[in-house]
Amino acid sequence: MALLLAVLIAAPFLGAYPVLLMKILCFSLFACAFNLLLGYSGLLSFGHAAFFGGAAYVTGYLCKDLGVGPGVGILAGTAFALALGWVFGSLAIRRAGIYFAMITLALAQMMYFVWVQLKLTGGEDGLQGIPRGRLGGIIDLSPDLNLYFFVLAVCAAGFWIVYRAIHSPFGEVLKAIRENEPRAISLGYDVDRVKLLAFTLSAGLAGLAGSTKCLVLQLASLTDVHWHMSGEVVLMTLLGGLGTVFGPVVGAALVVALQNAEAFGRWTLVAQGLIFVVCVLVVRRGIVGELAAFFRRVTHPRKP
Repeated sequence: MALLLAVLIAAPFLGAYPVLLMKILCFSLFACAFNLLLGYSGLLSFGHAAFFGGAAYVTGYLCKDLGVGPGVGILAGTAFALALGWVFGSLAIRRAGIYFAMITLALAQMMYFVWVQLKLTGGEDGLQGIPRGRLGGIIDLSPDLNLYFFVLAVCAAGFWIVYRAIHSPFGEVLKAIRENEPRAISLGYDVDRVKLLAFTLSAGLAGLAGSTKCLVLQLASLTDVHWHMSGEVVLMTLLGGLGTVFGPVVGAALVVALQNAEAFGRWTLVAQGLIFVVCVLVVRRGIVGELAAFFRRVTHPRKP
């Protein structure tokens, strides 16, 4: 982790494009938030775009139309995602499996049409030219380098929250529910309460990623709340490695890099699809998951 942080701090000074790095960081946080739900709780949600894009709209509206600072805007967007996550989770956790996924998808689509109809969201044009503003009224975030270190700090804090949640008694209960829910119930755990807490935390972190992203690209659009975005975060998580700490980061970096690669041009979606098919057929545990399994086999070989 220290090595990764050192690389990220030095990256802008080594010629890396700050806006691309910030986009990767935001989607990495989004994927980590989703992995907390799917990888450690076993709950497949197809509605996380509602939290990611909804928080982006709230932050964009507050910063652009009401003139609030970026810090307040991000906090407001995250709070909105937390509240919406609690509402969605209260309705969805009563079901499991494909029914849970379909309920989250239906709720997210309802929010999509709400954002389409509201005048304050700009309809199909979205919110454009969102000002980056000044952090605390002092630090100007308009320069890409200033904003980059702010985004790095926000995403590092979000990643730390995910890491602490995973490596805690709460995380162990989540894994127990994922592996054998009836047994967790028999041990006396309030399974519905734990799943609702995990869903709400995941939604809030997804909102934090969306709020930060809208400041980076200065845009909040219908793409952020469309169900395609929910599919993309599933792809990022599965490519990197489900249920791993760094897997979603690697998956998000790979997908965002493909989307911005000029070599593929209009064939970007085809390239994404081929990579996804190969990973499903060959590296079932994702890139990081397979690497971890390989190193375990090398360092701890089985005795004949």
